[in-house]
Amino acid sequence: MREKIKDLRSIAIKELNMIKNLSDLDKFRVKYLGKKGELTKILRGMGSLSKEERPIIGKVVNEVREELENKIKDIKLTLENERKKEKFKKEKLDITLPGKNLNLGHRHPLMQTIENLENVFLNMGFEIVEGPEVETVSNNFDALNSPENHPSRDITDTFYITDDILLRTHTSPVQIRAMKEKKPPLKIISAGRTFRFDDVDDTHSPMFHQLEGLVIDKNITMANLKHTIDMFIKELFGEGMKTRFRPHYFPFTEPSAEVDVSCLECMGEGCKSCNGTGWSMELLGCGMVHPQVLKNCGLDPDEYSGFAFGLGVDRIAMVKYNINNIRLLFENDMRFLNQF
Repeated sequence: MREKIKDLRSIAIKELNMIKNLSDLDKFRVKYLGKKGELTKILRGMGSLSKEERPIIGKVVNEVREELENKIKDIKLTLENERKKEKFKKEKLDITLPGKNLNLGHRHPLMQTIENLENVFLNMGFEIVEGPEVETVSNNFDALNSPENHPSRDITDTFYITDDILLRTHTSPVQIRAMKEKKPPLKIISAGRTFRFDDVDDTHSPMFHQLEGLVIDKNITMANLKHTIDMFIKELFGEGMKTRFRPHYFPFTEPSAEVDVSCLECMGEGCKSCNGTGWSMELLGCGMVHPQVLKNCGLDPDEYSGFAFGLGVDRIAMVKYNINNIRLLFENDMRFLNQF
């Protein structure tokens, strides 16, 4: 039995020294030290030995087992270290190489303009609200006191999805939703995309951006409207800017007005850009909320009054950044956008 164990040890050591990977090492461990391994078989056969031989043979078997376990542990450690070194070679990273320059983007000039406008009104105590771009005819036209025969309702002027659903033609439906859902006092602004059929040229596009404001409370007058607009214009363009209110017609406000501002080139002195008038193009429309609009939203016009105003964000951006063609805002030409 002793000779058999000695021969088994010799064979196992030779096999162990030939192992080159962890998979074979594990197979070796199972072959000699597993539950059905060679050494285990020897231990199971010790029942045929005399009482005197059992402890002697048992000691020899345990010594061989311990020797093989230690060698397996050492070889495993060596193989794992070699595998790590090989992996490090394949995954080596040279941190001295120059890095890649990341081309970081920035806000689109239209988004910059909207944020600037919103910040001005936030500082004046307004709240920002949002609404869907796909609207109902009721919110987009009916509730805003738009006559049935108004040109904007025509299928050639508005993008209809169904007879009752359309792409909003202005951001005013957001005001309607706010008046229906919230109780006065209201002091809100809303900005977003709007859609109307229009031939594309230097200043027109079928998709454009608007920002509208609404104030509803008791005892709101035209004086509040004029003061708010004056403060907004001065905050946006500077203290030297002046405003001019011209009577106009909007179905959802009464009285209504369009607002001109001082020419940005000459600041009111008169130049070629303004044809010597001192005034730039019309900047926004405004007026006192029509009593019928208040009724349509469940508000009593004898108790509440208010004013509303709206402006084209695209026009503001074009004036602010001296852009002469609205197409540039939507063509995603990086040569243009990188200027901002």
